[in-house]
This record gives sequence, structure tokens and C-alpha cells, in this order.
Amino acid sequence: MYKKISLFLTLFLFTAMYVKAQESIVVSDTLSGWDYGWSTGINGSQASYSNWSQGGINNIAVTGSSTFRAYFRESRFSYGFLINTRYGQTKIEGEGTRKTDDRLSVRNRFLYDIGREGGDFSVYANINFRTQFDRGFNFGAGPDGEDLLISNFMAPAYFTQNTGLTYIPNEQFSFEAGLGLRQTIVRDTNLSTQYGLDEGDTFRNEAGLNLGASYEQNVATNLIMSSTVETFTNVNKALSSTDVYFSSEITGRINNLMNASVRLDLVYDDDFSKQLQVRQSLSLGVSFILI
Repeated sequence: MYKKISLFLTLFLFTAMYVKAQESIVVSDTLSGWDYGWSTGINGSQASYSNWSQGGINNIAVTGSSTFRAYFRESRFSYGFLINTRYGQTKIEGEGTRKTDDRLSVRNRFLYDIGREGGDFSVYANINFRTQFDRGFNFGAGPDGEDLLISNFMAPAYFTQNTGLTYIPNEQFSFEAGLGLRQTIVRDTNLSTQYGLDEGDTFRNEAGLNLGASYEQNVATNLIMSSTVETFTNVNKALSSTDVYFSSEITGRINNLMNASVRLDLVYDDDFSKQLQVRQSLSLGVSFILI
């Protein structure tokens, strides 16, 4: 339990000290009416070897992403809508094609300022959904070395609703705390127990406590660091079973089209694994602002 608490505190302090993340929603106090934005990007890498003394495997990787947002403010009320999608694959010589990134996230955020208009505190309500598009495998993990299916579209999928109080002193930082519900959907019953459901079940409902923080900062010219951390504690489980989701990304813009980024994702969810899940990526690509 203490290791879990230390992990959360470390991630929260890291967020507060250094790092508007891709999936955070902060509606500007100066906005009146609607504001829209849509950006897409594609990142890739390639390596090939011939008679190379250090060795290596020929490979090529491509990842596409898209983020659409719609913000609205009228007096004390504000609303934010965000769709974030990512999908990537790599082709490795002799091993075929493997998935490297996969995400579908839809977020809705409702805010009502309390105290003075445009103040630092608001009552919030969030309705969020996330899953992945394609199958995911644990390669070579089967008893005979075969690949094991561990995820698929809507297996799992998470639908959450929460409400509480949020503190937003500026457009860079926000912190929230509240109560929430979370539904876990696993449409493939072969994966039910993989995500904490009873064998053969496809749905589970939980009630719990939510904490979240996000921050963005320009650390240098054309260099932005952004982070988010979210937790969910089931009221029927021990504190040590708190789910933690942390994401941090450094993005550097080379010119109007090209950018480079380093991303780190950490997840602790003991329904899936007692060990920390880690994903790190370094990418170079192009981005387009459509709206």
C-alpha cells in the first residue's frame, strides 16, 4: 500500500512541478460562445541494415493521431468536448506486423463557476469513454510460445461518470477531486477474468473516489511539456488497489509542419496486473491543423 501511495505522490508532484495535456480540458475564462480545434499528425521511423557489424533488424513504424476539441462558455457555465485517437503499427523483418499504439478516447466536461464569475473553483461533471481499435497480443507468452490475445475493440472499454470540485487558478493547471462511477465492458468473454470480471461476464459497475491533475508549461522556445495524472479508488477495495493513470509528453516544434515528441505513459491497475505498466515512445513526424 505504501508503495502505491508513494507512486501517486511522486507522479502528482512531478505533474505539479513541471508540466495543457492532450486529454485535459481547460476552457479559457475569456471565451464567449464556441471555439473549435482539430489537428492530425503522422509519425514514423525506419531502419535497415546490410552487413552491419553491430547487427540489427530491418523495421518500419508509422503512427497516426487525431485530436478534435469543442469548447463553450456562457457566463459561469462552460463545456468541453474532446476526441483523441491514436493508432500505430511497426513491421519487423521476420516477425510480421505488430501494433505499437492504439487509443480511442472521448471526454465531456461540464463546469459551473462558484463564488465570483471566472473564479478559481468550479463544480464539475465528467462523462468519459476510452477503449482501443484493434487486437492486442502478449507475443510468445503462450505455453507453446504462441501469441496470447489480451485486448480487442471494446475489450476492455471504460465508461466513467464523476462529479466534484475542481481548482483552476490559470489555464495551465487544474486539480479536481470528486465521486464517480466506472463501468468496465469486456465484450469478449475469453478476456473477462483478464480485467477483473467474473468468468463469462461482460460488464462490471464500480463506485469510487476520483482525483486528477493536469499542467502544461513551455520549458523552452517551441518546446512544451504536458502531463496528466488520474486516480480511481473503488470504495469496496483497499487503498492499495487504487488505479493510477499517468501520462507525460515533451513536444518540440521544428517548423510549421514538423515536430518531435517523447512520451511516457504509466498505468497501475491490479485487475490486469500487479506490476506497473510502462509505455515510452520517441517520434518524429508532421502535424496538420485542420480547424
